[in-house]
Amino acid sequence: MSDTPKRTALYDLHCALGGKMVDFAGWEMPVQYPMGIMGEHQHCRSKAALFDVSHMGQVLLHGANAAEKLEALVPAALSKLPEGKARYTFFTDDSGGIMDDLIVANAGDHLFLVVNASMRAQDIPHMKAHLKDVEVTEIFDRALIAVQGPSAQDVVASHCPQAAQLSFMQTCEALIDGTLCRISRLGYTGEDGYEISIPQAEAERITRLMLDHPDCAPAGLGARDSLRLEAGLCLYGNDITPDTSPIEAGLSWAIQKRRREEGGFPGAARIMAELEHGTARKLVGILPQGRAPARAGVEIHDQDGNAIGQITSGGFGPTVQAPVAMGYVHADHSAPGQELHLIIRGKPQPATVCALPFVSQNYKR
Repeated sequence: MSDTPKRTALYDLHCALGGKMVDFAGWEMPVQYPMGIMGEHQHCRSKAALFDVSHMGQVLLHGANAAEKLEALVPAALSKLPEGKARYTFFTDDSGGIMDDLIVANAGDHLFLVVNASMRAQDIPHMKAHLKDVEVTEIFDRALIAVQGPSAQDVVASHCPQAAQLSFMQTCEALIDGTLCRISRLGYTGEDGYEISIPQAEAERITRLMLDHPDCAPAGLGARDSLRLEAGLCLYGNDITPDTSPIEAGLSWAIQKRRREEGGFPGAARIMAELEHGTARKLVGILPQGRAPARAGVEIHDQDGNAIGQITSGGFGPTVQAPVAMGYVHADHSAPGQELHLIIRGKPQPATVCALPFVSQNYKR
């Protein structure tokens, strides 16, 4: 098996646009373009940024009662999800930990799923092993792009008027300049926007059409990470892992009432108990004082010098013009305003717990 990173259908375009390519989850992906991470981040917050997310796994589930059967692997209510609606959820394991997070959409005669690039080798076999009489098909002949920002609707609707009719977490198939694509109004930046699944042969042409709009600029993995961090969105492998439960991670909103009452998913006993009684630790927003960012792995202490947690994501927030971080702390130190110390380069630095997100989410409800 080759260790050579794979390339998306947009690789040549990234290079032509001056993208700095890096290995990410086994794929050659742009971390930034000449505008730079800061510029790309601010462009997304003020206008529109286009991201190549073709490395993500796109999966189709066909079969009678596929949504009901999928409920045995995730805590989301899917059996009555209306056609054209998408829902965020996560695979849980028997201990109540998070195996991966994903988007599930009702595409009419099948379900359309998007899973994380780094976990597709786990998720596809997991579904094939547990979803009896459901055809699980990973598709490799489609690219996936995300257009995000206040101008995203103008950018996409200029080539697909139907896109303007979608609300947050709605999805449909529609023509973009003569090519049938799946358009979903969602994303990973906290801004309004779309993810668009495109036949691979048309991916570069349609991406160039989007980039021809004066408000749209390409953005890479660096800006994608700083944008999602400001929006308080969890990154799998950092903020959520098999060692974290959905309740610890503040994701109880993604477990609908029926599933909370009925259970019937892996780890339900722990998760339902935590919903009722709370957790020993919680994921919180953290504002380091000063200018030094707190990266993943930094230890969190209380004011008496006791270790009470760890940073899971951190960096500079271009919109808030200050360092921002997320991390787990003991529940009795999780209230906004709680003062902490972060051990950065061996020295305690003051920080404060704050409510998430750091930047208001601007989805079109």
